[in-house]
Amino acid sequence: MMPKFSFIIPVWNEEAIISRTIEHIRGLHASGSAEIIIVDGDPAGRTIQVARHTGVNTAISETGRGKQMNLGAALAEGEILIFLHADTILPSDALKLIQTAMDDSSFVAGAFDLAIASERSVFRLIEKAASIRSRLTRIPYGDQAIFMRKRNFQELGGFREIPIMEDVEIMQRIKKRKGKICILRKAASTSPRRWEKEGIAYTTIRNWILLSLYLCGVKPESLVRFYR
Repeated sequence: MMPKFSFIIPVWNEEAIISRTIEHIRGLHASGSAEIIIVDGDPAGRTIQVARHTGVNTAISETGRGKQMNLGAALAEGEILIFLHADTILPSDALKLIQTAMDDSSFVAGAFDLAIASERSVFRLIEKAASIRSRLTRIPYGDQAIFMRKRNFQELGGFREIPIMEDVEIMQRIKKRKGKICILRKAASTSPRRWEKEGIAYTTIRNWILLSLYLCGVKPESLVRFYR
């Protein structure tokens, strides 16, 4: 039976959490109709070495989320593509919510609201700001688990293979074509590890500045050195 959903997970040094991510996807409602494709940007394939025994589909790509996700999409057999970060957890009824959104032909793509897996109150403010931003702009980020029909993805030509902002760029193209983007009310929960590693204030302000510069026309190749 052909899978209805294809989860595409771009990874780099995610050996510690990838098994949990696979287990989470398989535990979702109706997960029997889903396939999992893990695309490793590490030439040594360290993450997929951990994942191979689980029976998921794996591939090695050149580094870069856009390249990795495009390769995963090319391998996918599902009608609906779900681009999932390895450290993001979806609500238990995620597949039903995605299917309902995609049953509406006016929507080209969609994503979840954002939650951050931490009890710290400062993250509630970040979540609220992210929710307001994505609903006003209709430009969700990759950590909100972007999804779309495979045929629409192919019509768009996939992600631009740029070093940063590939998620923003594809949403901009959808909007320029007058396509609608659905932001689901339920949240995808992402790890706070980047904020905790680099500092909450620094990471938040830097992300806002990078997005603003990108929207003003600064090339991703110039911005990426401030992201790593």
